[in-house]
Amino acid sequence: MTGPDSVGVVLSPQEVLELLPQKEPFRFVDEIIEVDGEHIKARYRFRPEADFYRGHFPGNPVTPGVILLEAIAQVGVVALGIFLIARDGGRAEVERRVSVFTDAEVDFSGIVKPGDAVTISATKVFFRRGKLRSKAEMTLDGGSVVCTATVSGMGVLQ
Repeated sequence: MTGPDSVGVVLSPQEVLELLPQKEPFRFVDEIIEVDGEHIKARYRFRPEADFYRGHFPGNPVTPGVILLEAIAQVGVVALGIFLIARDGGRAEVERRVSVFTDAEVDFSGIVKPGDAVTISATKVFFRRGKLRSKAEMTLDGGSVVCTATVSGMGVLQ
């Protein structure tokens, strides 16, 4: 690829957020606080009106673990992957790819209630040939760890 956009660029946290393919109601990232070639940190507040709370669990709603894992993957694989792909190949390379989740190991140690805000931090384990693996942690505002995970995905050409 040649041209002005084939040169790698360093995206700002806001630019990475704008390039996330997930949108409401399935985007679980409100803000990217910081991002570089080794790590990312983001925040999200779980909306009390989210539809999944109606059935999980009526009278005592708890955020489903699969949604917590999705939030971690959106930060530690998709958002960090966007930053890394843009850094190496430019914005056009980001737009040519779609991120797919490939695997995870997760350990839950707490719960997230409707209205809770979380911080998700992820550190790159490796990034090569479009595949990214990250170690991540989700914490509540008070600092208690909700879950830790190793998540992987890859950016495939569309």
